[in-house]
Amino acid sequence: MSMRKQSPALSQNRLLSALPQREYKRLLAKMEEVSIEQGQRLIAPEERIRDVYFPLNAMISLVSRTEEGISVETGIVGSDGVLGIPALFGTTTTPMESLVQIPGRAMRMEANVFKSEFDRGGVFNKILLLYLHVLIIEISQTAACNKLHSIDERLARWLLMSSDSIRSEELPLTHEFLSTMLGVRRAGVTEASARLREKGLIHYHHGRITIQDRKGLQGAACECYDVVKREQSRLFPQ
Repeated sequence: MSMRKQSPALSQNRLLSALPQREYKRLLAKMEEVSIEQGQRLIAPEERIRDVYFPLNAMISLVSRTEEGISVETGIVGSDGVLGIPALFGTTTTPMESLVQIPGRAMRMEANVFKSEFDRGGVFNKILLLYLHVLIIEISQTAACNKLHSIDERLARWLLMSSDSIRSEELPLTHEFLSTMLGVRRAGVTEASARLREKGLIHYHHGRITIQDRKGLQGAACECYDVVKREQSRLFPQ
């Protein structure tokens, strides 16, 4: 597959990076680069999906909420993916909520254009189907992880996934936010992060977490991180 010379920004998204030059140029004309802000709701439950987003250096959480108002993160979309996959199946809504957790830049495409381009077949179609496979594995592992693994393991996994999503070791994340995403009490996150900090794996200061020992943090995480990472690297080598 012949590859193009990419701009520094666009090369940050793994799916766009996998496109050959001709396909990339054609699709680029149908996208626009936008800024997405922390807390911004890109897709609301049961509301029409109007746009899809290819994050460049931002992270978006897929969130499920119960009738009691309890929320938990079920997946992450970062620079290795695209937000708006339900549009591929012809549906216009989803019960899931999509919230920007780490702000940054993204390439935006209208959902109807996204669907039309997918229906053309070809490389773009193949790339999106491979990504859908990875996303299903990620959501499945997250469900198992939330049930089976300790807070410390889950927190380590989540920090690694967040770092991969924005390709940075510095994460602008608060304990309150982490407790919502992990579906646990804030006190539990505070205690777990303190244990990781005492081991020299992370540093926390004023709402910013820095990964200091990535290898050590991978050792502290559950196997769910490696399962998803291996499959992602196998299908989208870089």
